[in-house]
Amino acid sequence: MALNARLDHRNPLVFDTHELGRRPGALQRLTRSIDAPNDLGIQGVIGVPEGAPVKLDLRLESVMEGVLVTGTARAQAKGECVRCLEPLELSLEADFQEMFSYPDADDRGRPTAEPVDDAEEDEDRLFIEDGLFDLEPVLRDAVVLALPMQPVCQDDCPGLCSECGARLADDPDHHHDAVDIRWAALQGLAGSLEDGEKDEISGEAPRPARANEKQEK
Repeated sequence: MALNARLDHRNPLVFDTHELGRRPGALQRLTRSIDAPNDLGIQGVIGVPEGAPVKLDLRLESVMEGVLVTGTARAQAKGECVRCLEPLELSLEADFQEMFSYPDADDRGRPTAEPVDDAEEDEDRLFIEDGLFDLEPVLRDAVVLALPMQPVCQDDCPGLCSECGARLADDPDHHHDAVDIRWAALQGLAGSLEDGEKDEISGEAPRPARANEKQEK
């Protein structure tokens, strides 16, 4: 990740490391509650609603190359069951760990045997800028990984009826009588025969017979 133009210390997801200093081994623990930013989750599937409370428990550790941030985010996620389409809510707990590098630190852990493209590598790195770091990209990645790609309201949710769309969990005995299309023609024929029998009982000739009588006359 390239260096940002300027981080805003008023942003609740921007943290200050000045108190920690650049003393390797120094530790700092932080707890902060923030309002969830927009689109925090899997768009169109499940996520933490914008403005919902998110509790952050962080552990900041100073190392030679920068600050190692380990933490947990807790919140309530909302979405829709992929089987029955009913709204659902679940408790989210997302763990993460990320290194925020000092821009001027020696990259002692990087291999030197082969040349590397510094520009490409910087794209994947997060930096401390003027003693500040932005946790938002790390939080977003952690939340997406912690959320189910196909959320369900319950593990054994039966979903919807494929015939009429009824929610099967509301009516476990719901079913439709299946008609074998191979018998459909015979059922129609049986219906025609029954109509003919009704005409005989009422004393009237079947319709084709009456038509023949008129033609003879």
